[in-house]
Amino acid sequence: MTLRSLFKTMLLGALVTLGLSAPALAQSPTGVWVHAASVNGTPKYPEGFSHFDYVNVDAPKTGLLRLSARGSFDTFNPLLPKGQAASGLGLVYETLFTSSLDEVNVSYGLLADAMKIADDYTSVTFRLNPEAKWHDGEPVTAEDVVWSFNKLVELNPNVAQYYADVTGAEVTAPGEVTFTFKTGENRELPDILGQTMVLPQHWWEGTDESGKQRDIGQSTLEPPMGSGPYELSSFEAGKTVRYTLADNYWGKDHPTEIGANNIAEIRYEYFLDESVTFEAFKGDQIDFWSEYISRRWATAYDFPAVTDGRVVREEFPQDYAQSGEMTGFIFNMRRDKFKDERVREALNYAFDFEQLNATVFFNQYQRIDSYFFNLPFASKGLPEGQELDILQSIKDKVPARVFTEPYSNPVSGDPGKLRENLRTALGLLTEAGYRLDGSRLVDANGTQLSFEILMHQPTLEPIATNLKTNLGQIGIAVSIRMVDTPQYINRLRSFDYDMIYGGWDQSFSPGNEQRYFFGSSTVDDEGAQNYAGIADPGVDALITKLIAAKDRDTQLAAVAALDRVLLANHYVIPGYALTYSRTARWNRYSHPEPVPEFSSGFPTIWWWDADKAAKTGGGE
Repeated sequence: MTLRSLFKTMLLGALVTLGLSAPALAQSPTGVWVHAASVNGTPKYPEGFSHFDYVNVDAPKTGLLRLSARGSFDTFNPLLPKGQAASGLGLVYETLFTSSLDEVNVSYGLLADAMKIADDYTSVTFRLNPEAKWHDGEPVTAEDVVWSFNKLVELNPNVAQYYADVTGAEVTAPGEVTFTFKTGENRELPDILGQTMVLPQHWWEGTDESGKQRDIGQSTLEPPMGSGPYELSSFEAGKTVRYTLADNYWGKDHPTEIGANNIAEIRYEYFLDESVTFEAFKGDQIDFWSEYISRRWATAYDFPAVTDGRVVREEFPQDYAQSGEMTGFIFNMRRDKFKDERVREALNYAFDFEQLNATVFFNQYQRIDSYFFNLPFASKGLPEGQELDILQSIKDKVPARVFTEPYSNPVSGDPGKLRENLRTALGLLTEAGYRLDGSRLVDANGTQLSFEILMHQPTLEPIATNLKTNLGQIGIAVSIRMVDTPQYINRLRSFDYDMIYGGWDQSFSPGNEQRYFFGSSTVDDEGAQNYAGIADPGVDALITKLIAAKDRDTQLAAVAALDRVLLANHYVIPGYALTYSRTARWNRYSHPEPVPEFSSGFPTIWWWDADKAAKTGGGE
């Protein structure tokens, strides 16, 4: 999994062919310089390739793209775990290697032109591209890489945990940087380190226009220097950020960048309210809209610009083709009330997804039944083969039912089924020591079972209300606390909640990040994504086996075993998901036909279409 999943707003991935023998986990040769990194497949593009197949090499470099962002921002420093980094900073910065969009888990040299993995997998060396330059013309150096990595680990404890198996980074030859590892068991680390974000040491250790010393450890609203295709050219604090193509971008003729970065100006406009943002889109103040509300997708696109073709709606399954997820109501097991697995299981029986899908979602969603939902290696049926062997090896650490009961969600959808499910829930809660006292479900001390659902998106309130209303029928008091985004993020980071509606994104090559999501070592790390407070020896053992897997078969077996154990422990009331993205745009842009297999490529490989813009009424 890439760091992009950990830093979505900052700068922040080979397909398993069903029915065929899985390839080795790490295909990149060892002991030699290679131009591409692959976790589980042979790179499609050979050394010296001219450009990716899916791009339009003749795309014009012009036009404006206005995007929306939620909330506000207070820093342009991409390293810090606190504060709200501005959207779009990934346009300014680059990584050592960069991914292609028609392969999974394959990346090609960018700031580095090659890498070399040690024969025993205890280190990887990257050779810097001598053409790579910062926007001030200074070369990107191996020293920049070492400094950036060290600062990232020093300043961001979440990233330090992610890089726990990396023991150091050093310049080992002119233009070369070597990362060393604790062991040779983590075969994904070379690829992960290829995604290292690189910042200019000389700029951050210099002074600003007023002569003040810069400090990478502090927030800043000084537009940063990078090596990427765009520069942060202007902003209005907390409201607008404007990026423009860098005139002197060193990589404009690089094979991975040809046909990309075609929009001359990308602007992020910030809004506090989603409904207001959608009205801004309808009013032609924003060019592109990603739709997350089923009712709106089904009923709210009857305005004139859609009718006459000035606004185009398009769905992209490609955006979901290489990713999975678990999303739902997450219990914070740091709270005593949720430590009993029977309580957690019981509450799932009160969530009536089927009723929501029919009345709120317009039957557009599927119920999630795996931590790797939408990926072909999610656990299914009963364990067998290598997965069974892995589970048997830690039999004393995992629930016995993983060997005998496939996971399935309760099904409701009508009053009779819901009543039966609530009776099942009440039975589990009774086993856990609760009893009905009139209309209240109380513990042995007479205290009612109650909890708060912390949220920051009003669009999700009907989902929480469904759970609240149904639990109220069996005497559980649920409250919904809606807070603004900054407060929500602060409370999330400090684990100050009973329950949230959230989740985890997953990739085609699960590994290191599972420890960050579910490992005991992160349960007390403020800001970590171990939202549920999982500290389970069985889960830890499976994550260790997954990270140490030496071939793809073992990796996938360990993933399925981990998935099965996470589900059996009922850490989440699973929610729902789409398997395609829903988008709408003012008809001023074109994209390759077809788009790449594993992404719509927006906006990187799209371009401003002057003919369409003229008909739509837009201009630069």
